[in-house]
Amino acid sequence: MMRTSLPRHILAAAGLASAFFAVPLPAAPSPAEPAARFVSAPPTDRRNPHYVSNRAPLAPSPLVPLPIESIQPRGWLRKQLDLQANGFHGHLAEISRFLKKPGNSWLDPKGEGDHGWEEVPYWLKGFAPCAYLLKDERMIKEAQPWFEGALASQQADGWFGPQKARATVRSTNEGERDLWPNMIMLFALQSYYDYTGDARVIELMKRYARWQLTWLKSRPDRDADRSQTPYWSWQQQRAGDALWNVYWLYNRTDEDDAGLLELASEIHRWSADWTDRLASPHNVNIAESFDTPTLYWQQSHAPADLAAADQNWHLIRDEYGQVPGGMFGADEQYRAGHTGPRQAIETCGMVEEMLSDEQLLQITGDPRWADRAEDVAFNSFPASMTADIRGVRYLTAPNQPLSNSASKAPGIKNGGAMFLMSASRYRCCQHNFGQGWPYFASSLWFATSDNGLAAVFYNESTVTAKVGAQATEVSVSEVTHYPFDESMHLTLATHEAVEFPLYLRIPAWCAAPKLTVNGEIVRFDRNPSAPAGYLVLDRIWKNGDIVGLTLPMRLEVRCWEKNQHSVSVYRGPLSYSLEIDEIYRRVGGTDQWPDLEIWPGSPWNYGLVLDEANAPASFQVVKRNWPANDMPFTHEGTPILIKAKGRRIPQWQLDPTGLVEDPGPSPARSTEPMEEITLIPMGAARLRISAFPVASDRPDAHEWP
Repeated sequence: MMRTSLPRHILAAAGLASAFFAVPLPAAPSPAEPAARFVSAPPTDRRNPHYVSNRAPLAPSPLVPLPIESIQPRGWLRKQLDLQANGFHGHLAEISRFLKKPGNSWLDPKGEGDHGWEEVPYWLKGFAPCAYLLKDERMIKEAQPWFEGALASQQADGWFGPQKARATVRSTNEGERDLWPNMIMLFALQSYYDYTGDARVIELMKRYARWQLTWLKSRPDRDADRSQTPYWSWQQQRAGDALWNVYWLYNRTDEDDAGLLELASEIHRWSADWTDRLASPHNVNIAESFDTPTLYWQQSHAPADLAAADQNWHLIRDEYGQVPGGMFGADEQYRAGHTGPRQAIETCGMVEEMLSDEQLLQITGDPRWADRAEDVAFNSFPASMTADIRGVRYLTAPNQPLSNSASKAPGIKNGGAMFLMSASRYRCCQHNFGQGWPYFASSLWFATSDNGLAAVFYNESTVTAKVGAQATEVSVSEVTHYPFDESMHLTLATHEAVEFPLYLRIPAWCAAPKLTVNGEIVRFDRNPSAPAGYLVLDRIWKNGDIVGLTLPMRLEVRCWEKNQHSVSVYRGPLSYSLEIDEIYRRVGGTDQWPDLEIWPGSPWNYGLVLDEANAPASFQVVKRNWPANDMPFTHEGTPILIKAKGRRIPQWQLDPTGLVEDPGPSPARSTEPMEEITLIPMGAARLRISAFPVASDRPDAHEWP
């Protein structure tokens, strides 16, 4: 999909001697007796007895979710949850017409009334786990009536929720039941059950499962050829969510009295076919559903199902994802010929991609899904909202030097004010974005199938979990400023010595991790053909033991061949964008929740100038103090800057709608003066140029088209 070196014709035109854009690292010492193991994933030949995991015949879970109260996020991630709670999402009941209680069909015992589609459960799916992670009593109290309404709405036949769900967009199910809103509400009810243990949730889900099974088996299109059928309804496109709900319930029952495995097979038979194709061009359908066959693999055990999610991930990115930030261009659907870095993605698409990656990480143990989730979480998601989370925009692109209210169609598929920061304009993203950080925070740590503990997303936090053969309770406190810093320290607290394996995820981008225990260097062997994996420490742990892990972050330039050989700068998991002065202008909304445009206050049309002899020498990493307010995804707060050289390309302009033109072919000819420019983390840049042309004053460079 991408290369870490530029093609020879660019190297020649730019006069570059080096074809590999990474800071060289010293060779790792050859360890004699490794004290840690490097593995591709935790084992799948056993099941963790301390926590709920897949039960037979489902494939064993290498990573097992911990109860939501087990993980206490701190640092910048805790700050994001606080901002979300105090921002518009935490007060959406005061803002959104869909959350008005009078006449709301989600609160009616018969499921009658208004606003019975996805908006309420979208909001609750993120609002409730945010409340539980923060232990915010106001939010917990506010969520409770919606859960009570859902639980009280179940009918004699097993159906629950609104009786006549009316979609607020086209493309749904005219004249039949719409299961899509209930799929989301079941996710929210899972968080509620995890926090409260309310047995009514299990009973509701069992009765609803029986209704679903009867309904699906009676459908006239039950035996249709899935590969030949067009799917227009969200409930068929996104049926992977229904599979997830069924397996969640199955793992919490002793018997399959509700026919859950049969129901999963019927859902698979009825749903859109994502096995060897993209069943929809819609960006959220793709981000949410590309993993559907691999979810079903837990039951089918078919190699093709297991491989499908990774194939789908590459399929969309090979054509529409040749850009930094982990996503792809589909605003709101991908279109032939619209593949450049100005094409945007919905905020809904970002959070659904993060969740899909987190689910795939859990069921496969494959650490590449953690790398992919981080790419979105660190580089794309933070810039989709204002830094104080008082507004969100519908669409965000890797290259977006103007974010105003004017329509950017037809360059962007959607017409209207898709780039405006607003608390009230974007029906789905307004409600759905809130799941992003709570689900990510809940995935920082997992139990493992061999009674161990795994750190998969590094963040300042404390986890308390049962480990070892005797379910001994331990706590691990992690101190780090990752992903801005390379190092993390984990301190173990336990009342008694306990033996268990501790897994530490090693990202694929990290060439030479360093590990210590109580200050002593720990050596290990690493398979160079499988760069992503886990370091495993099998030992008897004692109170006060300290693990130190360093993930050296090298500079890398990635070349996007299919997008005119434009380039992006990465350091570890973070991609970097041009620092553009951001001028905020209010154009509507209220004093508390203003609608904001963002205009550039400095030039943005730069190409990067790369050092002719040593490309990494083109950049200088500048470290600053950690922000006192724990807000690193801002211009002022980012603790990492990169100084670079650039030349302006005067011909690179905005089109008549205000949408940035795609870069011309690199190297692009520019005789403008060379300037020092500053790059900041992509997630801190609400205005951004993240895919740069390479600029050169050589006469054989490409003239800008």
